[in-house]
Amino acid sequence: MFAAYLVVTLLTSALNGAAAVANLIGHDYPKSQADKMGVPHSWMRPLGTLLGAGALGLLAGLVVPVLGALAAAGLVLYFIGALWAHLRVGDCALGPWSVFFCLPAAALAANLAYHGLG
Repeated sequence: MFAAYLVVTLLTSALNGAAAVANLIGHDYPKSQADKMGVPHSWMRPLGTLLGAGALGLLAGLVVPVLGALAAAGLVLYFIGALWAHLRVGDCALGPWSVFFCLPAAALAANLAYHGLG
């Protein structure tokens, strides 16, 4: 069980950390997605900061499990908000969103299952 918990946590942290960096440096892909969703570019740094905090929180959760659970739950909520943004503008191309949503959900489930915090 520990191996699954470790792999899903590290993968989720890496993916969200990369997304955070892309937001923070102003990469074209997050900007194009923001334009598509009607999200102002001024929100890119705060959103990137939230993703980065989630990624770091997942890593901290390897030492302090409750931090990992909270970080994963925060990322799940973040991506529920992203789903709302997609649906609000009628965007049904949810493949990338589903990966970004399912990984923190799996990290949260793995954390709770391994550490018995549920």
